[in-house]
Amino acid sequence: MKWATRAGIHVDRAASAWLIDTYIDDDAAFVYVEDLADVPDDATAFDMAGCDLTHHGSDVTFETILRRHDLMDPILWRIAEIVHQADVEDDLYDAPEAAGFDMIVRALGLTHDDEAVRTVTAQLLDSMYEYLRRETLGRG
Repeated sequence: MKWATRAGIHVDRAASAWLIDTYIDDDAAFVYVEDLADVPDDATAFDMAGCDLTHHGSDVTFETILRRHDLMDPILWRIAEIVHQADVEDDLYDAPEAAGFDMIVRALGLTHDDEAVRTVTAQLLDSMYEYLRRETLGRG
């Protein structure tokens, strides 16, 4: 399936793409557009004003996707706290990792195109998931 998000990918978009690719759609392909009107007819938009899979209430897109797809994995929800704090910096969660994660993804965006940022961020999130899983199980 094809998924579309805004160009200039950043934390919430990159993390949401990872969530989609890893837990929702094994065949996900991503396109990056300037405006919702540019989303191809065969694509599902996310993290764009006016689409369904975006910020709702205090939730960032990552949290919206978790809720819409009933993903209750506590490790994904811990990652959601980090993504949320990095994206909106509202101090809703105690996520000290958020500042570093935000800086890394911003830095990637300076030297890489959107697809490369998505790919590298996915690798970081795979590792973050494993680290947090082990930490939660007491095997860190």
